[in-house]
Amino acid sequence: MSSDKKLSTFECQVIEFKGTEMPFTGEYNSKTEPGIYCCKRCDAELFLSTDKFQSQCGWPSFDGEIKNAIKRVSDSDGHRTEIVCSKCDGHLGHVFSGEGHTPKNIRHCVNSISMTFKPTPEIKKEVALFSSGCFWGTEYHFAKAKGVLETKVGFAGGLVKNPTYEQVCGGKTGHLECVQVTYNPAHTNFELMTKLFFETHDFSQTDGQGPDIGSQYLSSIFYVDEFQKNTANFVISELKAKGFAVATTLQPMAQFYPAEDYHQKYYFKNDKTPYCHIYRKIFHV
Repeated sequence: MSSDKKLSTFECQVIEFKGTEMPFTGEYNSKTEPGIYCCKRCDAELFLSTDKFQSQCGWPSFDGEIKNAIKRVSDSDGHRTEIVCSKCDGHLGHVFSGEGHTPKNIRHCVNSISMTFKPTPEIKKEVALFSSGCFWGTEYHFAKAKGVLETKVGFAGGLVKNPTYEQVCGGKTGHLECVQVTYNPAHTNFELMTKLFFETHDFSQTDGQGPDIGSQYLSSIFYVDEFQKNTANFVISELKAKGFAVATTLQPMAQFYPAEDYHQKYYFKNDKTPYCHIYRKIFHV
C-alpha cells in the first residue's frame, strides 16, 4: 500500500525496499521519554514507550506492540520474521523470540527511521492534604475517586522530622495521620475532593475518629493556597447551613512525611474495608 507522505531517499530505501539503518545510529535507539511510536509513512500507532527496553542490539527494541498494528511476514532470507505496518505495509524491522531480554521473551527490533515519535502530553497535577482519622480509611475512599492519580498516607503538622508510625501513635509528635492526594484537575477539583473528605468521616468528632482516640486522629485540611482555604471554608459553611457541627480545622500546608510501606494502600493489600470511614452522601453535586 502506498502513501501520500513524501519520504527521503534513505527513508524509501528502508521503508519501501526493506533496507536497514546502521546500528546505534538511529534517533530513537536510546530514547526513554513517554509516548507512542508511529509509522513514518502512514502515522499509524505501532508501539508504546512502556514496551521499549534497552537490548544493546543497536536498534530500538520493544517487547510489545499495539494490538493489530503489526504484521509478521517471512523474510526473504528464509530465516527471520519481518515486521511491517499493518496499515501501509511499510517495513519496520524484524521480530525475535527466546532471547530472554524481558519476561515477555520477545524483541521487536525496529529501524528508527521507520518511525516517528508522539510524546505523551504531560498530565497536570494538583495536590491536597487531608486528615480524617486512621489514614487507612481516608485513603481507601480517595484512591477510588474519579480523577485521583495517586494517594499516599503519612504524617503532617508536627515538629518531629521523619517520624515513625510508633512515634506518632505515642501522641507527642504533634503530627496528624494524613493522606496526600494527587489529582488531575481536568477530571475533578479541590471542592469535590473536600466534599468527599467530609462525606467519609465524622467531622463533628473532637477527640479522634470513631474508636481511634488521640490528637493524631483529628479532622483537618492542610491548604496549599488561598484558593484551597477559601474553598474549604465555603464547603464548611454549606455544612453548617445544613445544621452540622464542624470540628475540622484548616491549616497551612505542612511538611508531609510518608508512612512506612506497609501502611500504603493498606485496605487494598489486605482486601478489607474501613471500619470507621463509611461513605454517606451529604452534598448534591
